Amino acid sequence: MKPRSPRTGRRVLSTAPDRAGVVVHDPNVVRPATREETFPIALGAVVLSFLALIICYSHGYLLLYGDAVAHLGIARKILDSRNPGLAQLGGVWLPLPHLLIVPFVQKMIWWQNGLAGAWPSLLCYVAGVAGFYRLARLMLVPRWAIAATAFYALNPNLLYLATTAMTEPLFLALLIWMTLLTAECCAAIRAGRHGFVARRLMWLGLLIVAAVFTRYDGWIAGAVVWCVVAWTLARHRAVWAKVRPAFVLMTVLAVAAPLSWLWYNQHFYHDPLDFMRGPYSAAAIEKKTSPPGAKHYRGWHNPAWALLFYTRTAQVDAVAWEVGFAVMVAALVGLWSVIRRQLQMPVLLLWMPLPFYVYSVAYGSVPIFIPQLYPHSFYNARYGMEMLPALALFCFVAIAMLEERIRGSKPLAARLMEPVVLALIAANTIAMIYFVPLVLKEGIVNATTRVPFEAAIARELEKMQGGVPILMSTSDHVGAVQQAGIPLRQMLSDADWDTWHPALEDPAGHAAFVVAIAGDPVSAAVAAHPAHLTELTVLCSTGQPCARIYQSDIYKGASTGSIR
Repeated sequence: MKPRSPRTGRRVLSTAPDRAGVVVHDPNVVRPATREETFPIALGAVVLSFLALIICYSHGYLLLYGDAVAHLGIARKILDSRNPGLAQLGGVWLPLPHLLIVPFVQKMIWWQNGLAGAWPSLLCYVAGVAGFYRLARLMLVPRWAIAATAFYALNPNLLYLATTAMTEPLFLALLIWMTLLTAECCAAIRAGRHGFVARRLMWLGLLIVAAVFTRYDGWIAGAVVWCVVAWTLARHRAVWAKVRPAFVLMTVLAVAAPLSWLWYNQHFYHDPLDFMRGPYSAAAIEKKTSPPGAKHYRGWHNPAWALLFYTRTAQVDAVAWEVGFAVMVAALVGLWSVIRRQLQMPVLLLWMPLPFYVYSVAYGSVPIFIPQLYPHSFYNARYGMEMLPALALFCFVAIAMLEERIRGSKPLAARLMEPVVLALIAANTIAMIYFVPLVLKEGIVNATTRVPFEAAIARELEKMQGGVPILMSTSDHVGAVQQAGIPLRQMLSDADWDTWHPALEDPAGHAAFVVAIAGDPVSAAVAAHPAHLTELTVLCSTGQPCARIYQSDIYKGASTGSIR
C-alpha cells in the first residue's frame, strides 16, 4: 500500500538499500523536503526570474502600473524629500514593501527605469517558489510536488509581477511560508518536539509582522495563524508548558504590528483608521473615480456577485482560455479530499484570500473588472493572483489522488499522467504569453494615457533650472518627476506638509515653477492666487486632465546652486 502523508512533525525518510548497499529515498513517499531537494528548485526560480526581468525590462513593462510608480516614489521620499523619515511611509499602503525598496531606489537610474522595485520582488519570487515546493512536499510525492511547483513558478502573471514594484510577490512569499511553518509547527506540537515548536513560533511571529506590514489581508492571515497554533497548543498541554515564552513572544508580535500601524495613522494623520476612511482610502478612491450619479459596480453589497468576480479573476490569472473552470473544480476536489482525510489541515490557510476578497469587493469598495465579465474592462485583476498557491497545490492534490485511484486498474494511464500534465503546464504558459497575461494586459491598457502624459510633463521639468523649487502635487503623477530625474527634495509637494500649505497660499513666492494639473490642489491654489505667475505652456492628453506650467515672476531663490 502506498504510504500516506505523515501527521507528525518527524521526517519520514522511507529508505531501502539498492544493489550496491547504498540507502536511497523512496520516491513514492510524502515527506518534508530536504535542503538538498529545495536548492535546485530555488536555482531554477532564479533562472526564471532573470529571464522574466530581461524580457520585461527590454519591453519597458516595469513601470506600467501607476501603483508600481507610486511605491517607488514613496520609497524614494523616505530619504529624498524636504522632510525625510518615518513621516514619508504613507498612511494607506503598508510600509514593508517600501522599506525593502529603499536601498535600491536611491540610485537615480534604478528609480527611473524601475529596477529598484524589481530586485526585492525577484528575491520574493524565488523565496515563494522554494517555499511552495517545500509546502507541496508535505502533501505530494516528489514528481507531483515538482509539477505543482512548475505550474506555480511558470505562471506568466506572477513572473511579470516579480519584475515590478508591486506587492504581490512579497505577500505570496509570506503567505506560503506562513502556511508552511504553521503546518510544520502544528505537526511538531502533536509529536511533542517542543524545541522545534519554540523556534517555529518565533519565526511565525516575525512572518506575521511582515505580513501585517505588507497587505491588509496579512492582518487576517496573521490572526488565523495565531488561532490555529493556539488551538493546537491548547490540545497538547505538555508542549504548551514548555513553549509558553515563545508563544507569548509570538502573540506580542502579532498584536503589536497592527496596533503600531494604528498609532502611526493617529500620530501623523490624526485618525487611526485613516487608511480606511481617509482621502486616499479605497472608499474615497471609488467615490472619486465613479461618475456622478453612476450606480455602484457589480458586487457592491452582493457577496454572490463578488464571489463570481473574484473566482473568475483567479481562474483567468492562473490559466489560459476557459481551462480555469477545470482547475478550480480540481482544486475544490483536492480541498474536499484534504478536509475529508484531515491531511495537513493548516494548509487550508492558502484559501484565506477567497473570503477576504469576496468581503472586500462586496463591502470594502474594492471593485474588480476583467474583460470576461461586464463591464469588460481592466481593474484590480492582479488580486486574483493571491489564489494561485491554493489553486496550484490543491489541483495537484486532486491529480495525485486520481493517479492513486487508477494505478491498479489502468497502470498505463497512470504512468502517462505525469508527462501529459507537464506538457499541459508548458502549453498553458506558452498560451498565456502568446495571448498576453491578464495582469500584464491590464498594466498596458491602463498605462496608455498616463505614461505619455507624464512623459510630456517630464520633458517640461527637464527644461527648468536645476535646483529651484517646483510646486507640484505628486500624489497622482510622481512618475513625471521620476522620468525627469529630479530629486524629490526639490519639489514642494503634498508629500511634505510643512512646506506644502504655505506654498499653496503663495505659489509665486515659494516656487520658481508651478505645475498645476486640472482638479488638483495646485490648480485650485493658482486659481485663488494667480498674481506674479506667467503661464509657459499647456499640456493636454487624451484621457488625462490638462496640465499648465507657470513661472514665478518674483521668486528670489532662482540663483541658488543646483541640488541635483
